[in-house]
Order: sequence, then C-alpha cells, then structure tokens
Amino acid sequence: MSDTTAPATRIEEITDFHGADLDDLMAATREAVVEGQGFGWLRPPPRDKLESYWKGVLLVPERSLFVARLNGTIVGTIQLVRPPANNEAGAFCGELSTFFVVPWARGFGLARGLLRQIEEAAVEQGLLQLDFHARADRKAAISLCENAGFKRWGVKQRYALIDGKFIAGYYYSKELDQEPT
Repeated sequence: MSDTTAPATRIEEITDFHGADLDDLMAATREAVVEGQGFGWLRPPPRDKLESYWKGVLLVPERSLFVARLNGTIVGTIQLVRPPANNEAGAFCGELSTFFVVPWARGFGLARGLLRQIEEAAVEQGLLQLDFHARADRKAAISLCENAGFKRWGVKQRYALIDGKFIAGYYYSKELDQEPT
C-alpha cells in the first residue's frame, strides 16, 4: 500500500528563527546557489557568511522575510524590501528579493504562494507598486511573475558576469493599485 498523504505546505512571514529554521534556510540557500538562483552568489558562501546574511535580514526594518515550508522544512524564500525612510518620494514602491524554491520542493505551488503572500503584504503596508529584476536565465521565476501581472520595462545586457560571460537581466513592475486587466 502506498502513502497518498499530501505534503504539508505553508507560507509564512518570519521575524525570528526557531528550531531548525536557520539551518534549513542556509541549506536551501546553498542549494539555490548551486542551481544558479543564488541572488548574486556564484558559489555557496561559508556557513558564517550565510548565517550573518540571514540574521541581518531580520534586523533590517525595511525587509520582510517570507518562507515556504514543505513538511515543516524551509524550502524557499522571498523578501519584500521597502525603501528607506529618507526616500519619501519612492515610498510607494517595494521590491521582491531572494525569491527561490529549492528544486526538490517544486510542483507544490510554493513559488506562487510566496509571490501571492508578498503581494498581499505589500498592499497591507500601503505599497502601490512592486518591482522585480532577475537574470534572463531565471525562466521559471520570470514566467511566474509575468503570469502574475508583472510587466517588463527594461533589459540590462550586462546584468551579471558568470564564468566570463555576461548574462542579461530583466526589470519588471506591477502596479498594485490598478484593477486587474
């Protein structure tokens, strides 16, 4: 007899690390970096750098960290980054950052759930627009964001330099104060 129990999935904002959260997050980050979706890192950084990075995220008031869990384990993240207090003119717009789900946890709707959660949080916080940028080779993330209504407004040909080759990057925005088309 096979086990047909559906895996437990959850999207949540975290403001502190509990139990294995930090270790899960660092393991997921390492996997994301190895797969090429490491939000800037080309090789997994040492444990102390990863730990400092993620602990630092929780200290920055303009950042909200959301995680995806599969059977209780953190398998993906997305951050909502708001402008600093001195940017009053740009206070209407937030940015998506560190958006990934590890390869073995895909297919459960977690990336879509992370994106939906961050949009809801942005609206609750009074933001009117979300921006997103990604390397052109991040096809799954780009497709997901385009299907969610993000519109490409720019291309930067020299967005990233990997193994001596430039990779383009795409820039997107989504207006949150408009009726869906």
